Amino acid sequence: MADPVKKMLKEEIITYAYLILYIALSSGQIFFNKWVLSSKEINFPYPLGLTLLHMVFSSVLCFVLTKGFKILKVEEGMTLEIYTTSVVPIGAMFSMTLWLGNTAYLYISVAFAQMLKAIMPVAVFILGVAAGLEVMSCRMLLIMSVISFGVLVASYGEINISWIGVVYQMGGVVGEALRLISMEILVKRKGLKLNPISLMYYVSPCSALCLFIPWLFLEKPKMDAHRMWNLQPVVLTLNSLCTFALNLSVFLVISHTSALTIRVAGVVKDWVVVLVSALLFVDTKLTVINLLGYGIAIAGVAAYNNHKLKREASRNIVDDFQDAKTSSDPNR
Repeated sequence: MADPVKKMLKEEIITYAYLILYIALSSGQIFFNKWVLSSKEINFPYPLGLTLLHMVFSSVLCFVLTKGFKILKVEEGMTLEIYTTSVVPIGAMFSMTLWLGNTAYLYISVAFAQMLKAIMPVAVFILGVAAGLEVMSCRMLLIMSVISFGVLVASYGEINISWIGVVYQMGGVVGEALRLISMEILVKRKGLKLNPISLMYYVSPCSALCLFIPWLFLEKPKMDAHRMWNLQPVVLTLNSLCTFALNLSVFLVISHTSALTIRVAGVVKDWVVVLVSALLFVDTKLTVINLLGYGIAIAGVAAYNNHKLKREASRNIVDDFQDAKTSSDPNR
């Protein structure tokens, strides 16, 4: 009896360690990006260039680890048709999300950016209804209203609000919602299951190309004019490495728990980012109204996650029943 208990305890410890690692890396990466883009020491106010660097770094490292050293495994089943019709749109949406989200840090505080991100379930649900993936109901309408009201209250409590930053952040939210819907429609319906490592392997090069084209016209001329090619390679390489480590931690958490667990951990991470950013950055001034609104929004997000959990559980029960019925069919 002792061995199973020890084994179970060891698994729980490992799971919590991965969760803590994910929260630490995710929070740290947000702070790191904000510091690189905003600090006078680094002097690199180029979110498009930084995001492009992340994608190029991830592409190269993924290739080396999967095809070179073969430490990580990429799931098979990818075809040219699936790549062009599914991965390319997902990569475009992903690049849009990262670009606009990082640009927002130039105008608004990290804490306020996280508060605006709480509107994500609303964007996903609305697009899901439009795509026929979600069904409007009184319960979901109430949950979406709670989240929206909370974000509005949090925004009302923001002291130094920049509407340009809000537009960039909301654009990033829409991009992420489109990416999630695209994955549901274009990948899952085609029977292709991609873990975070495989997703990074396929999507990163496409996202890099999508970012490279606007970078040539929008930021490269500015970097040339300000002679910004004398960069700090150690800092930028470390920043890119942290991004890759974050994606790897997502893979570890999902492989030991579930996608829902990573969403719940994300809620905890958001609170950590909001509170810690008030201590790290001078542009962050939290108010009682900020925190009250964000608390309301997070309550709505928790209700949304709980609804998704119950729906997925019901769907699994139905699938198991169908499988059992099929296997017992005497005509098969």
